[in-house]
Amino acid sequence: MSAAAENAADRKPGRGRRVILWRHGQTAWNVERRFQGTTDVELTETGVAQARRAARLLASLQPDAIVSSDLSRAANTAAELVALTGLQVTHDEALRETYAGLWQGLTHDEIIAGHGDEYAAWKRGEPVRRGGGELESEVADRAAPVVLRHAEKLPEDGTLVVVSHGGTIRTTIGRLLGLDAHHWEALGGLSNCCWSVLGEGARGWRLLEHNAGTLPEPVLGDDD
Repeated sequence: MSAAAENAADRKPGRGRRVILWRHGQTAWNVERRFQGTTDVELTETGVAQARRAARLLASLQPDAIVSSDLSRAANTAAELVALTGLQVTHDEALRETYAGLWQGLTHDEIIAGHGDEYAAWKRGEPVRRGGGELESEVADRAAPVVLRHAEKLPEDGTLVVVSHGGTIRTTIGRLLGLDAHHWEALGGLSNCCWSVLGEGARGWRLLEHNAGTLPEPVLGDDD
């Protein structure tokens, strides 16, 4: 019996499909607050340790599939979960971080100094091609369909782990929840190696956990 089949046999029925969107571990550019975008920056030693710790927790959720950005900081984070689960990982460049053109490699202070109006417009929620790069809606256009395509392949109560980047995860969640792009920033950022959980409900996807670093807990009595 395959690992996925064993997981399905052990799982309690009726929960619905679940998607875990997991941000990569720490990089040196994260520490320096440099805008990474599609630049391929490696994990630090701390980032590797974060990935190993988080992978132990996520492995206990018995995921059925793993898909990852092909950038090394995400791919190497995903590899820690692959090592524990024995699952194959699919790498997809559509899950890369937002391409940010001239902003890439600059610190936030440097961006504010050189591109202050553009930075302020982005923070106000206006559609901005940061550094001449992608709009957030374009990131969602490429990333969300990948997540949906892999989620559709899951068993009825299956779990997909998506290893990606903070901006891409936020825009993908916003798109899957049907939120207007202006409100995506309200979701807030993800810490390194933390994750968000979407659950399949009767009226579409629901946000069950956001920026979590511990295992999801059942929501009890949320209407009373």
